Amino acid sequence: MKIERKTKISSEIPTASMPDIIFMLLIFFMVTTVLRKYDGLPVELPKAKRIEKLKSKRHTTQVFVDKKGLVSIQDKLHSIESVRRVMYEIRVADPTVTVSLKADRSAKMGLISDIHNELRKADALKLNYSTKTAVY
Repeated sequence: MKIERKTKISSEIPTASMPDIIFMLLIFFMVTTVLRKYDGLPVELPKAKRIEKLKSKRHTTQVFVDKKGLVSIQDKLHSIESVRRVMYEIRVADPTVTVSLKADRSAKMGLISDIHNELRKADALKLNYSTKTAVY
């Protein structure tokens, strides 16, 4: 004679506390995630009549040039001679990188030209000159 069990084992996963767990994870990631913003050097961008925004900031490297001649790449100061090496390393890590040059309106054009030549030697040919919109 076979005896049957009165309680059956359930193979279901309890989902009553699932929303609580999801909201706790959501709050945790919202609190711990840091959105990085490049501060760079204090520059006053030149004005332009027409501007075009970059499609994505994901593959963009910011290069700041202030009126004193300081050059900052990814929040670190560099000399003009080291721009080629730094940009080459960035370019090797991300071949689709776009360089966003944010030069002060009082920066010397010879300095901008030197940086442009160093970028060309580093094979960083995607270059964007950042400006702000002029109000007329």
